[in-house]
Amino acid sequence: MLGMVLGVLFVGSVSANKPTGHYEKIGILLKVLNYVENNYVEEVNIKELTYGAIKGMLGTLDPHTNFLSPELFKEMKVETTGEFGGLGIEVTIKDGVLTIIAPIEGTPAFKAGLKSNDKIIKIEEEFTDKMNLIEAVSKMRGKKGVPITLTVVREGLEEPKPFRIVRDIIKIKSVKYELLDADYGYIRVVNFQERTAKDIKRTLLRLDQDSKRRQEKLKRAAVGLKGLVLDLRNNPGGLLDQSVQAADLFLKKGAIVSTIGRNKENKDIEYAHQSGTWRDTPIVVLVNGSSASASEIVAGALQDHHRALIVGTKTFGKGSVQQVIELSDQSGLKLTVAKYYTPNGRSIQGEGLEPDIVIEQIDPEVLKGEDKKRKGKQALWREVSLPGHLENEGVEKPNEEDTLMNRDEKYKFDYQLQQAYGYLRSYAVFKNIDLPRKN
Repeated sequence: MLGMVLGVLFVGSVSANKPTGHYEKIGILLKVLNYVENNYVEEVNIKELTYGAIKGMLGTLDPHTNFLSPELFKEMKVETTGEFGGLGIEVTIKDGVLTIIAPIEGTPAFKAGLKSNDKIIKIEEEFTDKMNLIEAVSKMRGKKGVPITLTVVREGLEEPKPFRIVRDIIKIKSVKYELLDADYGYIRVVNFQERTAKDIKRTLLRLDQDSKRRQEKLKRAAVGLKGLVLDLRNNPGGLLDQSVQAADLFLKKGAIVSTIGRNKENKDIEYAHQSGTWRDTPIVVLVNGSSASASEIVAGALQDHHRALIVGTKTFGKGSVQQVIELSDQSGLKLTVAKYYTPNGRSIQGEGLEPDIVIEQIDPEVLKGEDKKRKGKQALWREVSLPGHLENEGVEKPNEEDTLMNRDEKYKFDYQLQQAYGYLRSYAVFKNIDLPRKN
C-alpha cells in the first residue's frame, strides 16, 4: 500500500462555502492563468495548469493534505478494499523527505528489504525533494510485473542504496491470527480496511474455538482464550471508523476517541458500547515506531481505559484526521480537518504514544545465537540431560505442547512478542496469588 489513507473519513461531492472578502486575491490567480494560457511560448493544457495551481496551494499546508486527480482518487477508494497495484509500502513526508512508515508484510517492498524510516531520495532517475506525497505515490504505482528502482538513504549505510522492485497486485489481508498455545491467542492487524473490525470479531471467535479444542485435546477444562496479544506493530493506520469499532470490541463504556477541528467548541466523541464487547480477558498490545494513526487510536483508547498493557516502543505520532471530498470532476481533496485525542485528552500529533513497558526489538539472528548458547548450557547442567539419570516415578511427564512459539521461526525469535507472551502468562499466575495487603 503506497499509503495515503491514514485515518480518513470519506464524504460525497460537496460545494465550498461562498468566498469571503479575503478571497478577492483569487483574481490574481485567474489573471495569471489567463496570461499563461494566451501568451506562453507553447500551447498549454488549462486542466493541468489548474490542477498544478491547486497542488501548489495545498503544498503550503501539512503533508497529509493533498489533491487527488480523478485517476488517483479512484485508486484511493480501491485501496481501502485491500487490493491494488503497487509495491506495498506506506509513505509520508517527514522533515521534507519522502519516508517509509512501514513496508507491508509479504509485499514486493517487504521482500526487497525496504525498512521503516528508509528515506526515498529518488524514484527511478527523478529526485523526490520536489514531489508531494500524491505525486510520489502515483509514480510508484504501476502494472504488475513492471520493475521500478527506488534509491534509499538508510541510517548505517555510507551511501544511498538502490532497490530494484517488481510491482505486483497488492492483496492485503488485514487480520492474521494464530494460537500461541492452548490458552493464549495472537492477532496481528496489518492495517484498517473496510471490514477490519468485523474480521477481528470473527477471528476472536475462531481463536476461542481453536483454544477450546486444544484444551480438550490436552484433557483440560475447555474454557477458551485466557489472554490475547494484539499486534499493531508496523500498522500504518487506515479508516478511522474501523479503528473505533475495533477498540469498541474490547471496551464496555467510555470514550474511544475525540476529534476537534478548527472550532474548539465542536468536539466529536466516539463512545464504546457494552453490546458486543469481547469478554474481559487480559490483553497485551504490541506497538512500535511504525504504528500510526488508526492503530494509535486503538492503542491509546485501551491504554487510557487500563484495558490493555501497551508494550514495545514509542509510536509514530500521526494524530490528525483527513476528510476525503469528491469534487465535481471526480477528482478528490484530502483535507486535514481535525486532530484526534485519546480518552484522557492526549494529543499524540508529533509525539506518539509511550508504551507502558518499553521493549526494543532484538535482531532475530542475535536471538538465534543466544538460543544455541542456552541449549548448550541446558545440556551441560540439567540432570535430565545426563545419560542414565533416574526417573521421578511420582511425577507425570509434562505434555510437550506444540506451541507457535516453539514451531515457527518467525515468532520464536520475535523478542517483543516473546516478552508480550510472557506478560500474559505472568498475569495468570499473579492473579491467583494472595499478595499481602495493608489494612
